[in-house]
Amino acid sequence: MEVMNFRSLIIFSAFLRVLLIVYGEWQDTHMEVRYTDVDYLVFSDAAALVVVGKSPYKRSTYRYSPLIAFILTPNSFIHRSWGKFLFSASDLLVGYFIRAILKLRGVPENLTIYSLLVWLFNPFTFTIGTRGNCEPIICAIILWIIICIMRGNLFQGAVWYGLVVHMRIYPIIYALPIVLTLDPNHFQRGKKPTTVDWNSRQHKSNETSNRLWVFFQSIFTRSRILFGLISATVFFFCTGIFFYLYEWEFLHEALLYHLTRTDPRHNFSIYFYHIYLNYEREFAVLEKLISFLPQLIVQIVLVFRFAQDFPFCFFVQTVAFVAFNKVITAQYFVWFFCLLPLILPWSKMKLKWEGILCVLVWIGAQTHWLFWGYMLEFKGNQVFLQLWAASLLFFAANIYVMITIIRRHTYSPVFKRLVTSRTKKTT
Repeated sequence: MEVMNFRSLIIFSAFLRVLLIVYGEWQDTHMEVRYTDVDYLVFSDAAALVVVGKSPYKRSTYRYSPLIAFILTPNSFIHRSWGKFLFSASDLLVGYFIRAILKLRGVPENLTIYSLLVWLFNPFTFTIGTRGNCEPIICAIILWIIICIMRGNLFQGAVWYGLVVHMRIYPIIYALPIVLTLDPNHFQRGKKPTTVDWNSRQHKSNETSNRLWVFFQSIFTRSRILFGLISATVFFFCTGIFFYLYEWEFLHEALLYHLTRTDPRHNFSIYFYHIYLNYEREFAVLEKLISFLPQLIVQIVLVFRFAQDFPFCFFVQTVAFVAFNKVITAQYFVWFFCLLPLILPWSKMKLKWEGILCVLVWIGAQTHWLFWGYMLEFKGNQVFLQLWAASLLFFAANIYVMITIIRRHTYSPVFKRLVTSRTKKTT
């Protein structure tokens, strides 16, 4: 049964987002608690500095690419909510791209609509853009890169990949699965890759076990070299331009800061309490970087297990990256929520009861953390130990949900193997 056609769904979603933006303006004016995200105020101030010819980094805590400030300059001369409309439009674009990816993989329309609902009507996602957070733009670019790869348009995919890593450093984790996906058995000169239809999905464990050996046998292929060179050129070109304009201030705030970031304020991360206790002393660079080691190990394991099913690989990579990160805020959840609809058609998990249990475990652990965060932030109670215990519980909830999703996922490589002359001779 068709729940709702795609056009109606997008129109209703757009109406909801416009309504929230208008409501947010009213709440900001009439209520003590603001609806607008504090990051949006930072973006707007940085954009105003750009308009008068100054560095956006004159605004303290602006730690993004200058591109974000540039695209928000209309905040200063059109309307202060320009950026919210732009981010919400990107939010809807994510929905359009999700549908496009699922259609490319042959997913039936009704199942596509059900999957799309998980993004368009997820409270975490439709409030992010309307509150003024830039993450929907990053999500839209990542999904467009997936579409480019699926269509065999590697040049455009590489350009956008270099740009998105410049804008937000975390998509660098997708580099290895992309390289593995550009397998010579799928990408050959003059031939477009062929996707595996949803109806013919099946578990292929043999391909997974041999992938590491195959990868090292044919690592330097034309597709991989071109993708790497083009994306690196775009990244260094953008970085070079802004280094020329804003010098070391840009390099530190937009890139290096995120590699060695130590935030003493409470956040969902299991590391926050250790950082808080030791913040008075200066952390060595090695000590700051060593927390990346668990992330790195988990990333490598996930990549070499799931790379050929790369939308699913992106999803589990992102969940693991966020769970093991030194700093976790609610906006980080959007990074994997935009990928969740791409894997649902291949999940054997039933909403009743296992799916509901995963949702309740994840939301329950987060709500438990928010309670202690409220007691600390608004009531002034010294509940750091309880908050840290809540962070450990939330970490466990993330791992439990991720493992459950992996166990219930039907592994399905995106591309079919192309028939070559060598293959014909051996058959």
